[in-house]
Amino acid sequence: MIKLEICIDSVESAIASEQGGAQRVELCGSLIEGGTTPTAGMIAETRERISIGLQVMIRPRGGDFFFTEAEHAVMRREVKVAKDLGANGIVIGCLNSDGTIDVEHSKALIELARPLNVTFHRAFDMTRDAFEALDTLIELGVDRILTSGQEPTVLEGAELIASLREKAGDRVIILPGGGVTERNLAKIIALTGVSEIHIGTRQPIESGMQFRNERVYMGGELRPPEYLRMVADSSDVTALRKVLG
Repeated sequence: MIKLEICIDSVESAIASEQGGAQRVELCGSLIEGGTTPTAGMIAETRERISIGLQVMIRPRGGDFFFTEAEHAVMRREVKVAKDLGANGIVIGCLNSDGTIDVEHSKALIELARPLNVTFHRAFDMTRDAFEALDTLIELGVDRILTSGQEPTVLEGAELIASLREKAGDRVIILPGGGVTERNLAKIIALTGVSEIHIGTRQPIESGMQFRNERVYMGGELRPPEYLRMVADSSDVTALRKVLG
């Protein structure tokens, strides 16, 4: 069976993912920024309400993956929190300014996380050389690498993903993620030959607010609607699970 991981940012989405047949969720905050570390309360409540695998994103901010010493210190604390709250794994990604893997800081986070499993996220797609990065991450001992094949979507990066999987063998799991849908899922599996897949699937949920001040908003100029939330739907996850078998 091909394992299905759903990228989420809420307790509701975690529950729906389990009901739909996913084997894991990746819990994030601020998906509009590509995912940041969720709050301790979110991790704890999600852990209490689902029994499937819980991966926790460790990322102190949006933007690039070249972090300051203070940000590295924050991430070390966040790994400990996720571990204490019952996460099954953490998701990290640290780069040097030259586009190589930041070995020193990645190693520190991996050692703190054990015995939890460790995924290196799509910071991998911002490295200067995918195969160089693959070798480094294998040496570091990460369990899986989340990647779109260094392209905007997995379908566009399928050729590189297949090559990475072939080179990696059983030393690390290559986990495709980015632009995967129910429509292209079977094609992606056929092109890449992977054993796990990462998908973000959410539906808009209208706010329950009756009174609305449409003149005011809480975010910056690039912002989600104030009165609309995106939440995973169990039927969508079930449909994905059926495609995978």
